Amino acid sequence: MSYQVLARKYRPAVFSEMVGQEHVLQALINALDLNRLHHAYLFTGTRGVGKTTIARILAKCLNCEAGLTSEPCGECSSCREISEGRSIDLIEVDAASRTGVDDTRELLENVQYLPSRSRYKVYLIDEVHMFSKSSFNALLKTLEEPPEHVKFLLATTDPKKVPVTVLSRCLQLNLRNMTPESIVSYLRTVLGSESVEFEESALWQLGRAADGSMRDALSLTDQAIAYGKGFVGDQDVLNMLGGVNQREVYRLLQALIDGDAKQLLDHIREVAQYAPDYSGMLADFLSLLHRIAIAQAVPDAVDNSQGDRESVAQLSARLQPEDIHLYYQIGLIGQRDLTLAPDAQSGFEMTMLRMLAFKPQSVVGTRESVREPPPEKAPPAEILPASTEKQTEVVGTSGNQTSHIAKMLAKINGESGGSGSTKKPEVVPEPNQLRTNIPDYGEISGEDPSEPERDARQNEQITESMTVDSHPTESEQASFEPDQQRLDSILPSGESGSHPNDNGQQKDAVVAVNKVADWPKLLPRLELSGVAHNLASNCVLEKIEGDKCFLRLSEKHASLWNKKYEVRIARALSGFFNTTMEVEITLGAQDTETPAQYQERRQQEKVASALVTIQEDENVKRLLKDFDAKLVLESVRPL
Repeated sequence: MSYQVLARKYRPAVFSEMVGQEHVLQALINALDLNRLHHAYLFTGTRGVGKTTIARILAKCLNCEAGLTSEPCGECSSCREISEGRSIDLIEVDAASRTGVDDTRELLENVQYLPSRSRYKVYLIDEVHMFSKSSFNALLKTLEEPPEHVKFLLATTDPKKVPVTVLSRCLQLNLRNMTPESIVSYLRTVLGSESVEFEESALWQLGRAADGSMRDALSLTDQAIAYGKGFVGDQDVLNMLGGVNQREVYRLLQALIDGDAKQLLDHIREVAQYAPDYSGMLADFLSLLHRIAIAQAVPDAVDNSQGDRESVAQLSARLQPEDIHLYYQIGLIGQRDLTLAPDAQSGFEMTMLRMLAFKPQSVVGTRESVREPPPEKAPPAEILPASTEKQTEVVGTSGNQTSHIAKMLAKINGESGGSGSTKKPEVVPEPNQLRTNIPDYGEISGEDPSEPERDARQNEQITESMTVDSHPTESEQASFEPDQQRLDSILPSGESGSHPNDNGQQKDAVVAVNKVADWPKLLPRLELSGVAHNLASNCVLEKIEGDKCFLRLSEKHASLWNKKYEVRIARALSGFFNTTMEVEITLGAQDTETPAQYQERRQQEKVASALVTIQEDENVKRLLKDFDAKLVLESVRPL
């Protein structure tokens, strides 16, 4: 006897042998048991999911000599004839070869006659979407009101090509693609029945390559048995399919996690010896990233389509979500542009190197601070007094440097350096600069200094005032002292704006910086832009001790942190305070408002104020009343 291929040998004969499609089987079994049968069924789905098989089993159920049942006996003459394809009352039609209207009319001429031996005359029309428009029109009337002894079973892989007039006359049952798990489970049973040894990983490769089709899986299994001389091995299946082992994809991701460019390129060049499909390998890499992202979002939702659920769970614990989404986006763009590269290998290498180059660096809670020397900037000769060198030495000492920084921050917040002190401040602006250097108290009360030119001018004037060794008159000094009531309004309860100038000067200066310094007001005065400014605007200023600035970043913005941006913040602070500053950014909860949150709140307040103003405007009220107008609140913008 000649060899029978697995796809035909193991075709299910009853509903209980079917794999998957439980939603369709349940509907048919209940309809048969309750004798509530439709006159026309339409089975839809991709190739190899069981459309024709279910139709033939249903024909057996309808014509079994044991009676109308959902479990045909398989022994009677009707069941055997249907299984062997020689039943006279089961008319199977290939619509692809009989598309003409004359063929359809010839087919329907015998509908009126009773079945020869069976209970029903069953018309099984495969690939019905291949019928011509005239054939469908000829079928419509009979399909809607067929004789009681006729049942129509239609099957198609493309229901969109079937006219809605036909769809409305049928009970449509949609068959789903087989999952890799169900395919691998069925292949284990088949290979066990065939006494063929196999490797588990080889079955997973076949299950994925089948792409949801059980018939394709069995055909590939036939090919794998022949290729491996009776053994289905992992490497044999890999060579047969011409793909890349999933382990290689894991090795590439591991090299990315380690940040090892040499290891990454070595893996790619090892794989290149097998002339792989780089587009397919990149698709496998993206599929792995997708499953890792799902494992992080909903761990229980991870499928085991590749038999590596545990490995995916381990990787999800090691990778940051922002890294995964960045890799995925770069991979999608690289896959799109792969055909534009000089060759596929170089395009794949550049895609992986791009992932490595743009990988965000994580923030570590305890690490060395970034120390960046201030830019060497020569002060203007016309305002630099002879005592600048001496004054720089004084500022460079630990205690005076803290006091110096505290004075600078006090100017931003409306404080001159100690309203309760009788001692004259060490650094005071020139008389003609007093009014221009004092910050506007309106900023503290809510006014937002947004003009870049004004901020740049104020920064320059504050920096220049630091190098001036002159003493104002008593009246000028009095005018420079901030209003104590306004100063108290920005201090926490129980704090004072005055600082002693004895041995506790440095300690109190640190307290003054911590309590008074307004980071949202200081940040606009720093020369920051781009990502560095974005990073700083999402931090809160914890404290400044000496020449060290401590910032805290929320964990949800950890992806913004990068060492080079921390260096830029340190450089900007050093330039503003005219001394070497250190910056340390740590992750943690934020109990105060960040500059970004401050700007958002101010914008919302302005919009709310604008809404109130326009709603209370008499002219607007008159327009709304007289012309039945409607105020579009979303269109209101503050001036």
